[in-house]
Amino acid sequence: MNSEYVVKMNGISKEFSGNRVLKDVSLMVKPGEIHALMGENGAGKSTLMNILFGMPAIWNTGGYDGTIEIDGETVKIDSPQKAMECGIGMVHQEFMLIPGFTATENIKLGREVTTPTVASSFLGKSLEVLDRRQMRKDARKAMDTIGLSIDENTLVGGLPVGYMQFIEIAREIDKTGMKLLIFDEPTAVLTESEAERLLKTMKVIAGKGIAIIFITHRIDEVIEVADSLTVLRDGTFIARLETKDVNASKIAEMMIGRKVEKLVDETEDNRSLNKDDVVLKLRDYHVDMPGETVRGIDLDVRRGEILGIGGLAGQGKIGIPNGILGLYHASGTVEFEGESIDPSKLGDALKRHIVFVSEDRRGVGLLLEESIEQNIVFTATQVENKFMRNYGFFRQYDKAAAKKHAEDMIKELDIRCVGPEQLVGSLSGGNQQKVCLARALTMDPKLLIVSEPTRGIDIGAKKLVLELLVKLNRETGMTIIVVSSELNELRSLSDRIAIVSDGKISGILKPDDSDANFGLAMSGVKVGGADDGEA
Repeated sequence: MNSEYVVKMNGISKEFSGNRVLKDVSLMVKPGEIHALMGENGAGKSTLMNILFGMPAIWNTGGYDGTIEIDGETVKIDSPQKAMECGIGMVHQEFMLIPGFTATENIKLGREVTTPTVASSFLGKSLEVLDRRQMRKDARKAMDTIGLSIDENTLVGGLPVGYMQFIEIAREIDKTGMKLLIFDEPTAVLTESEAERLLKTMKVIAGKGIAIIFITHRIDEVIEVADSLTVLRDGTFIARLETKDVNASKIAEMMIGRKVEKLVDETEDNRSLNKDDVVLKLRDYHVDMPGETVRGIDLDVRRGEILGIGGLAGQGKIGIPNGILGLYHASGTVEFEGESIDPSKLGDALKRHIVFVSEDRRGVGLLLEESIEQNIVFTATQVENKFMRNYGFFRQYDKAAAKKHAEDMIKELDIRCVGPEQLVGSLSGGNQQKVCLARALTMDPKLLIVSEPTRGIDIGAKKLVLELLVKLNRETGMTIIVVSSELNELRSLSDRIAIVSDGKISGILKPDDSDANFGLAMSGVKVGGADDGEA
């Protein structure tokens, strides 16, 4: 059966544990077309492609609703093997290469070319030998197609990530019957020159009649290479458009464009913020955090403000606080209240009362097998000797003082528990996050940095946590930095919002700036905003 489209996905819906992440989504791609799939974090892009590629994560959780057509015929793709039989290949964000194998061995893995032997003619195909000459020839042809000039016998281990990306692509186009290639954020790990080369390679592949689905958030790349695009937002289909009919601003607005609902109630604001009263200054600031690299930013944080830091996953926003606290290697100038902080010294920032609530509360932020009391007082006890009694050369834990403080924190932050002795691991996500905040407040912070404050907690708990941060800011004048992937969160409580893209600040915006400006900034396009973009 012939069809205008090589793939049609109709009415696709998917739930994970009762949470519907895709709602009646459609996707159509023509042969030889480069089709961009766009949307914010959590829009459903990866889930949709996992369905198309038959990933186990889909079928192990109840499958999906809707239909998939390949060349006009309805198919059930219930495994990656079935997807490959349908002519679908996928280049994943995480490389699927074996470091100890050569480029040829990785390209031909699972599709090795063999030659019969005398033994195999009697005892079966398993005794055939590898035809390495033909395999090298096939690998060379695939690599030449995409302009990869390395020797086919080169070991993959130790190659730059750009080369690994191209070897993955060569492996896919070496397969026979390839109709559609899925690229999942292919330029995220590449240098600028490598990214340009990849985009040219995509055009070469499409020129051979192979369709491409290009998952990306970079609008400039879409405009450069894509023929058409589909936009998803919050798991729903927004539009399918020809690229020639839209501009960057329109795409950004469709990606972000939702009504901004305030997640915190309005509070009285008697603050008088002075933009010249800078409490934290970053200059030419770099952080080498895997997956969250920061590439030379300048940023000023004003005393008494709530500064939001946002951006898509893997763009560097998480790296900023982790570098300041010395958790990952950082370089550049970090000044707090006019004095330099050495981020290479773990604890230097903490001693200046810069306190960090990590995004990884279960892995880093909490002692799950310890009591609420111990979690609240632990850092202050270790760093500042709080809740310790001195007896000459000896010190003893002041249980009564620690318990009293924990009870006060439980009451002040409304931590729902049976008492300070309850194990933190038994609390709900929202109450665990409040314990993290209680421990931070016990350090009497001058600057409080909270990373992903509402990750993994329900909407009611989100509101309580965010309102607590606003209350701390309004009533005590505490300077707060909130790092979040949830743009709506940042727009609900921040005075200014710095958007990070590709490790750099692409704009500093006001909460009520347009959806289009936020979308452009998150896509890496420089935009003005608060104070004409001054940090």
